[in-house]
Amino acid sequence: MRTPLQRTLINLAVVSACGILAASAHAQTQAQQTQDQPTQTDAASASPATASDAQAVAPVNAAQFTDTVQATQPASATGGDMTVVRVSGSRIAARGFTQPTPTTSLSAADLEKAAQPNMFETLAELPALQGSTGRTTSTNSTSSGIQGLSSLSLRGLGPIRTLTLLDGQRVVGANVTGVTDVSQFPQLLVKRVDVVTGGASASYGSDAVGGVVNFITDKKFNGFKTNIQGGETKYHDDKNGTLQAAWGRGFMDDRGHIEVSGEFTKENGIGSPGFGEVGANGRNWYRNTVFVRRPTSQTTDGKPEYMVVDHAQQYQYAGYGLITSGPLQGTGFGAGGAPYKFQYGSNGVPDGKGGVTGCVNPFCVGGDLSGSVGAGTNLAMNFKRQVLYTRASWDLTPDDEIYFTANWAQVRSEFTPNPGAAKQANLSIKCDNAFLPASIAAGCLSGYPSGAMQFGTSNQEFPGNIDVNPTRTQRRVVIGGDGKFNMFGKDWSYDAYAEYGENTTVIDVHNNTLIPRYNAAIDAIRLADGSIVCRDPKARAAGCVPLNIIGNNPVSAATWNYVAPYDGPRQHTNQSQDVLSGNFNGEVWEGWAGPLSMAFGGEWRREQYVVQGDPYGAGVSPDSINFAAYGSDPLLNTAVGNNWYSGNYHNGEGAYTVREAYVEFNLPVLKSATWGEANLNLADRQTKYSTAGSVSSWKLGATWKTPVDGLRLRAVSSKDVRAPNLSELFAAPVVVNNQVQYQGNAISVQQRTLGNTDLRPEIGRNNSFGIVLSQPSWAPGFNLSVDYYDIKVNNVISTLSIQQEVDLCSNGNQDVCKAVVLNSPGNNYVNVQNFNLASLHNKGVDIETAYRHNLSGLGLPGAFTVRGLATRTLHFITDSGVLGTIPSEGAGVNLGSTPKWKLLASQSWDTDKFSLTLSERWFSSGVYSNEYIECQTNCPVSTLIHPTIYDNHMAGATYLDLGGSYNVSKQMMLYFKIDNLADRDPVAAPQANPSFAVNPTLYDVIGRTYRAGLRYNF
Repeated sequence: MRTPLQRTLINLAVVSACGILAASAHAQTQAQQTQDQPTQTDAASASPATASDAQAVAPVNAAQFTDTVQATQPASATGGDMTVVRVSGSRIAARGFTQPTPTTSLSAADLEKAAQPNMFETLAELPALQGSTGRTTSTNSTSSGIQGLSSLSLRGLGPIRTLTLLDGQRVVGANVTGVTDVSQFPQLLVKRVDVVTGGASASYGSDAVGGVVNFITDKKFNGFKTNIQGGETKYHDDKNGTLQAAWGRGFMDDRGHIEVSGEFTKENGIGSPGFGEVGANGRNWYRNTVFVRRPTSQTTDGKPEYMVVDHAQQYQYAGYGLITSGPLQGTGFGAGGAPYKFQYGSNGVPDGKGGVTGCVNPFCVGGDLSGSVGAGTNLAMNFKRQVLYTRASWDLTPDDEIYFTANWAQVRSEFTPNPGAAKQANLSIKCDNAFLPASIAAGCLSGYPSGAMQFGTSNQEFPGNIDVNPTRTQRRVVIGGDGKFNMFGKDWSYDAYAEYGENTTVIDVHNNTLIPRYNAAIDAIRLADGSIVCRDPKARAAGCVPLNIIGNNPVSAATWNYVAPYDGPRQHTNQSQDVLSGNFNGEVWEGWAGPLSMAFGGEWRREQYVVQGDPYGAGVSPDSINFAAYGSDPLLNTAVGNNWYSGNYHNGEGAYTVREAYVEFNLPVLKSATWGEANLNLADRQTKYSTAGSVSSWKLGATWKTPVDGLRLRAVSSKDVRAPNLSELFAAPVVVNNQVQYQGNAISVQQRTLGNTDLRPEIGRNNSFGIVLSQPSWAPGFNLSVDYYDIKVNNVISTLSIQQEVDLCSNGNQDVCKAVVLNSPGNNYVNVQNFNLASLHNKGVDIETAYRHNLSGLGLPGAFTVRGLATRTLHFITDSGVLGTIPSEGAGVNLGSTPKWKLLASQSWDTDKFSLTLSERWFSSGVYSNEYIECQTNCPVSTLIHPTIYDNHMAGATYLDLGGSYNVSKQMMLYFKIDNLADRDPVAAPQANPSFAVNPTLYDVIGRTYRAGLRYNF
C-alpha cells in the first residue's frame, strides 16, 4: 500500500510527464552561456552543491556558512532573466529553490588555509564529522582491514552510513565494507566540498543515512598551479612533504578542454619507541593507563568495582620471560638467561598460585615496567599517497558536452601495532628445557610435580617488531555527458555517466610469528652429543630450529626465518564497481508562487570483491595466495588456518547488483509580500537489491522565508536506507571448534564465522528543523543557523557472539535459529554472522555562525571574519537487541567519538597582501561510560549492567592552530601553519589491558606540528 507521500509524488510525476511529452515537439536549443558563468548542468548533475566560488570571500579554516547561492544566467530563449540556485542535498536546480536539508560547504580557499598534507584531516575537524578513520587510528590493529584508510563518518554513525561522492558520482570502495578512501581523490583540483548533514538517500541513494560528503572538482580549470609543502613536529618526527601540480587548457576555440593533475604526499609517521613506559621521541605523556577491576562478588564492601590507574604493570609477563606460578613465581630472566627477582609493583608478593598479593588481577602499579608493550604502538602511520587524474571534454553543441575522466591512486601505509608478541602466562616451559639455567632447572624438578612451569614473556628479544603494510591501488574511469535543452520554453538539464572502478588492496605483515612453530621452537632439549634441538621429532623433520626465550639472547637468522617467515601474513583483495546513471532536471510549469521543478533519474550498480589470504592464515586451498610457495608442515593447521599470532586472513568472494529510480519535486506554495515565500521539497526512490530485495526511501521537506528580515525556517523528514555491504553479506568463512551452554549443558559445536545473505537493509528516519538568520539589514555580514536533528536507525546490522546466538534462538528468535543446529551430536554448529537486531538513535543540535566586517572604517586594510561551527549531541543510544543487555548512551563518552560538544571556530584577517588565521578546536569533557555509577564509598553492589567506578571523568581538550600567508606576487603565495600551538597532550584513555591507551579519534596524539609551503598559480 502506497504512503500519502508516494501517492502525491506519483500524481505529480504523471502530470509532469504529460507536460514534458507535450513540450518535446517544441524543443529548441538555448543560447550558449559565456565561459565564466556557472552552468545549470553543474548544479543539477554534480552534487549536493552550495556556495559558488564568487561568494567564498575571506575563506578560513571553517565552513562557508551559506547553503544556497544564486547565479545569474543570461536571458533564456523565451526572454527575461533566469536565476538558478545551486542546491545542496537535492537534485533540484531551479529558480527560487531553497532546499531544506542543512549543508556546510568548504571552498578551495578554506582547504588551502588548513594547509594539511591531506584534506581529509581538514574535513575530519568539522563538528558534524565524528568517528572518521585516518592514519592515527587503528594503528594497534593487524586485522581490522581499515588501517591507513581515510574515511569520513557523519554523526558518529560510521563511514558505512556516510555517502562520499566525487562530482556527485559514486567511487569504488577501498574496503569490503564499501567505504571510500578520500586519500585516493584528486585533491588539488577540488574547488569545493559539500557536507550534507541529513538523510539524503531519496536523492542520492543507499548509505546516505548520516548524510553526504561530496567533492566537487574544477572541470574547466585553465592554467598551471602547484603546491609545495613540508613540515615536521616539535619532536622532529612525522616529517612530511607534499608536491601537487595541475594543468588545464581549452582547445579548438574552447570546444575541447583537458586537465591533468598529479599529487605526491609522504608523511614519515611516528615510529615505535619499543618496550617500556616511554613515549616516542621525547613525548612524556604515556602512563600505561588501564581499568583495574575487582570481582563483582567483592563489591558488597561499599567500594567500587573499577578504578583507573596509571603505570599499570601486567604481572603475567616480563620483557625476557617470567615464571608466573609455583615456588619459582617471580623469577625473571635477563642478559644471557641470568635469573633475577622480578620487581612487582604495589609492593606485591607472588602467592605461588599465579596471583600477586596487594595487586588486582592482572595488574600491579609501578614496579618493573621494562617489558610493557603499550607504548610501542605507532602514534601515526608512515603514509604515502600518489594520485594521477585527468579529465577531457568536448562540446558537441554550445550546451552539450561529453567527457572522460581517469584516476589512478595508490596509498601505502606502514606501522607497528605492538612490539614483540606478548604471551600472558600462557606458555609452559618443561623442566628439562635446554635453555634453562641449571639452578632453575633443579628448582623446577623439585618444585613442579607436573614437570613444567607456567611462563609469560613479551618476547623482547625478537629481532623485529610486527610490521603491517597496507597498499591500496585504485583505477577508475568515467565516461559521461551532460548538457541542457529547452522544451516549450522551459529549461532542462541532463547528465549521464558510466563508471568502472577497481581497488586492489594488499596487506603484507612482516615479523609475525606462526604460533605452532613458535611453540615447537621454544620446547628445546639437549641431545647426548650436546646439541640443542626441538623436542618434537615431527617438528625437527620439518626444519624446526630452536628458539631461546629464557632471557635476553640473540635470535639467529635461521631461527627467525623458521618462526616468522617473511611471506606472511598476506591478504590480497580485488574490489570492483560498475555504475550506469542518468539524471534529468528542469521546470514543468509556472505555478502561482513560482516554477514547479522536477528531477528524476535512475541508476544501475554492481559491486564485487574477491579476497585471498595466505595458506598459513586461510588454510591450504588452491584459492590462497602463493599456494605453491608454501610447503607442507605437520605442525600447522592446514584445513582451517589461523596459524599466525595475528593477521589470519581468509578467502572469500561475493557480488550484488542494485537497480533504482527516483523522482524529486520542488513545489512553491507561497509568495507574498505579507507572508513571505515557502516551498515543499518531495522525493521518492525505489531500490531493488539482488540480495536484500526491494526498499523505498523518501523525503518531505519545506522552507519558509518569513517576512521577518533575514529569517528563514526549514524542516525535513526522510526515510533513508543502508544496504548490507559485501563484507556483511559474503564475509570470508572461518571455522573453529568451540563450546556453548545449552539447556544447562556444555555442547561442542563448530563455530562458523561467515556472511549472511539474508540480511535486510537498515532503515533510518531523519527529522530536522532549523532556523536560519542570513544577513539581516540590522546586522549586515552576519549569518546564523541552528538545526535540531533526530536520527533513528532500525534493523542495524551487527554481530553477535556464539553464546548470544544460542540464547536468542532458545528464546524464539527465528532469524537467529536459522544459523544454529544443536540437536545433532557430531554435527552441531553455530554460524556466527551479522543480523538485523540492533538500533541506533542520535539526536542533537548543529550551530553555524559567521560574521564578516570590512576594516576600512578603522583605517586598516582588508576584512575581519569570525566563523564557528558546533554540534551538541544530546543522545546517542545504541540498543544491541541482545537479551540481558540495556540500551547504552554514547553521548559524552570520550572513549568513543561522540562528545557532548564539539566546536570549530576561527578568526581571520584577510587583505590583498596577507592573511592571518587563528583557529580553535574544542570538545567537552565526558565520561568513560554513561553506564558506570561513580562512587568512592558506600557504593551499591556492582552489576554487569551498571558497574561502579571510582572516578568516571574524562577531560576534554582545546587545540589552537595558527596559520598565515603572504602574496609575493599575483602568482606566488608563501604560507605557514602551526597545529596544536600549545602542544596539548592527549588525555589517557584506559583500556582493559596496557595497550594503546589513547583515543586518536578525538584527541591529538601527534603534538605541535609546523608546516610551510609555496603555491604558484599561472
